[in-house]
Amino acid sequence: MHDSRLVLLLCAALALSSCNKQQASDERAAGRIPPSAALTPPAAGSASAQAEQKSSAQKASQPAALTRPNEDGSESVEDATGDSSARNTILAAVASTVAAAAPAAAANLTAPTLWQEGVNYTRLVPAQPTAVPAGQVEVLEFFWYACPHCYAIDPLVESWKKTKPTYISFSRVHVTWSEGHRSLARLYYTLESLGKLDQLHSEVFKEIHVNGDPLVASDTNDVAATERLQAAFVRKLGISEEEFKKAYHSFSVETALQRADQLVQRYRIDGVPTFVINGKYVADVRTAGTPERLISLVDDLAAQEHKHQ
Repeated sequence: MHDSRLVLLLCAALALSSCNKQQASDERAAGRIPPSAALTPPAAGSASAQAEQKSSAQKASQPAALTRPNEDGSESVEDATGDSSARNTILAAVASTVAAAAPAAAANLTAPTLWQEGVNYTRLVPAQPTAVPAGQVEVLEFFWYACPHCYAIDPLVESWKKTKPTYISFSRVHVTWSEGHRSLARLYYTLESLGKLDQLHSEVFKEIHVNGDPLVASDTNDVAATERLQAAFVRKLGISEEEFKKAYHSFSVETALQRADQLVQRYRIDGVPTFVINGKYVADVRTAGTPERLISLVDDLAAQEHKHQ
């Protein structure tokens, strides 16, 4: 019974991860995963996370008692009975994974309106210039069509777009880390150029994650083959091949790709989905705690920025 609950905690911790730049490149280059497969969360590198992992491992190795995480984030200590070695191994794995996936987010789970700088979000110093009119607060979502975490959070983002405050100017930025990422970015900005993005954005996610079509050639450097795959896909959705190819190689799409390159580099984006608020704050699901808390955090930081404009 306890073991099954621990496994559930382990799964929950893994769900907090994001698609990492290096992981995506390494795994896809080696042919071990399709574009939409879930990726292992990055290991924690901070001293505090390592200390938590060491402490958890020491507790788990004690034969006289077991420290068991509860569903509400607290811990219970109970006498060890039965096969304590196996149970301690599971406890150590859960403690280590939770520390790596969300080292500090749990501290605020009971106080959703209180956010801590350096814990729930990172402040950018210096703040970066934005591209919105006076009185507006810019919110950028960096994403990748083949990222399962971006796919999972997208319905929530789409729902939030309909109810967000009018002073928030929201836009997505597709990452351009490699030729494969860039090919899907070109598709995104082509649909935007054609005025079809609102209509077909979710269809691209569905094609990749539900239908299993990566929309990128197996040789990601074969851009002509990728273009043919994407042209065939949009043709099924009512866009002619001629219309698609004209936009695909247009000046506006090239300009959009250049801007995406600049923003990815400016904000040093190495994982998605990542949100940047008004050029000052960076946050993601891991730091916020849950997708819903991330949206609340974005709203609160944007409101703070708007108040001080």
